[in-house]
Amino acid sequence: MKPIPDAHKKVPLMFRAQVDGRSQLQYLDPGKKKAGEEQDVELWVDEWIDKAELIPAEEAEDVETPTYAAKSYQISWRFVTNGGQDDGMLRPVIGASGIPFYPGSSMKGAFRQACQQMEKAKQLPVGTCDHYCGSETDITPGALRFLGAYPINDWREGLLDLVHPQQGWQVKTLDTKAKPKGESAYAQISLYQPTLRFAISSPKPLSPEQWQQIWQIWERAIAAGLGSKVSNGYGQVGKTSHSVLYRVRLKGQGQAAKLIDDTGEFRHNIFRAALRGHALRVFGGLTDSKTAEQLVDHLFGGIQTEEPTVGLLGFQFQELKLEIKSFGDGNYVQPAYQVEGELTWFLTQPLANSPEKTAELESILKKLIAKLMQFAMVLGGFGKSWRRVDHRIFFDEYYEDSHKALIGCHWQWLGENAQRRNAQVSRLDRVGEFLNGVRQIAKEWIQAQKKPLRETDWAKDWREAWHPSKVQVWGRVANSRDDSVAVRWFHQPYQSKIRGVQEEGSIYKSPLTGRIGQISRIWHRMYPVVILQKDPENPQKPVVKATPRYLELITLFPDNSDAANDFLDFLDTEPEGFQQLWGDE
Repeated sequence: MKPIPDAHKKVPLMFRAQVDGRSQLQYLDPGKKKAGEEQDVELWVDEWIDKAELIPAEEAEDVETPTYAAKSYQISWRFVTNGGQDDGMLRPVIGASGIPFYPGSSMKGAFRQACQQMEKAKQLPVGTCDHYCGSETDITPGALRFLGAYPINDWREGLLDLVHPQQGWQVKTLDTKAKPKGESAYAQISLYQPTLRFAISSPKPLSPEQWQQIWQIWERAIAAGLGSKVSNGYGQVGKTSHSVLYRVRLKGQGQAAKLIDDTGEFRHNIFRAALRGHALRVFGGLTDSKTAEQLVDHLFGGIQTEEPTVGLLGFQFQELKLEIKSFGDGNYVQPAYQVEGELTWFLTQPLANSPEKTAELESILKKLIAKLMQFAMVLGGFGKSWRRVDHRIFFDEYYEDSHKALIGCHWQWLGENAQRRNAQVSRLDRVGEFLNGVRQIAKEWIQAQKKPLRETDWAKDWREAWHPSKVQVWGRVANSRDDSVAVRWFHQPYQSKIRGVQEEGSIYKSPLTGRIGQISRIWHRMYPVVILQKDPENPQKPVVKATPRYLELITLFPDNSDAANDFLDFLDTEPEGFQQLWGDE
């Protein structure tokens, strides 16, 4: 028998070793993308779903008998588990007929944890967990068998998930033309908004009241999130039953993230990325870099130490409305989103051993999360191109030539309750006070965590550490959406040349404003002005009054270059009413 040429290439990628030349699922080869070839992970998915089956509709209904029950729940965004089959690659456990599933062992672990929390809170009788799950001390079997879950909707769309860590590049790196090591995009497999059918059985018949209790415990379990990366917004179902620290409704628009296949997606983890980055900036201006990173890892989770840190904070985003459309023409077609939803930050674990200390820390943490959210909303936004205003709103003539990329985003508080609670800044003279308040709450949290304040030994080598000697905030009042002045400075000279009098001033395509592959040192925001007026009939609930005005804000991290110094000299002349609001002590 003659040998088969290139026999290893005829083996499905699912069964190949994760080495160069065989299968590299996580690695995205730029050469293949440029040549229009499929990545290994795309071929892997194609081979998988070509043979995989779906659960028949007649088997997908919720049922309950004395010895068996099944219920379905929909994941609000993405669901990821780690099958542990491929080195460095996150992809689900795959069961019979190629269908992904959530293992019963994982289900039992989540159930037991929720049950123990409810026992501790005296919401269940002592011994309930041992009865249902078995005793961990005398190896007594429990009354329940956890059968796991399968998706019952068409799970085969949107499986390719792109992960792109950028914390070092976005906050620390001075020369952003080169990304830090370990911050390249990589692929993983996750299910997009699957409806999962969870099943539980019992060797002995159970009463309807017992089944009701079992599903109450399970709903407590899934409220914390299921699977991997729950702190990143994956695996969230419905509203959390955990201690809510902050909840608000938002609406926004901007450039949607592109997945491997160039389809667009609104990714919920943009909120965590934004707050994590801002927390790092703020802490970096108050203490040394190592302490700042430890504080952020404690809040959001991380891998700075030998053992991964599970963060205190979890979040959920429940979409109320979402629309993704294409924007632009030719090579500049991009997906763009418009979204409305409710964002919730919650506590994932106890803060302290005593109720008194827990109450003290929770009070500070609630203020810190609120201030970081307001910081993000006042000075920028969320997601791609958050450092710029949405040009479609504030510089629409930019798109008279349709062959231009979409730039910027725009976010607002949604509804009067959100505006009433979060409209901290309605005048220019309140911006500095607000920013000082953000730092003050951050100081309180640092001290509450027994960490040192080091305002003379802060993270000076970070590009965007939030310290008054590192950053300046300038602002003016714009009378309408068409009254943005600074948006034009990013595309044309801010100062015309007058022969013999002044040189042309420009920051266009300078390191100050950045370009493709290089991060800008300037943020530009048009923050809608909302006024709160006292209501004589209800003094505790001010009346919310929208206005056509905006606070036009520029946040600048100067690099002592000629372009930066010249631009600061220009701002000192207070063009169009700009004035310095914070920084440069």
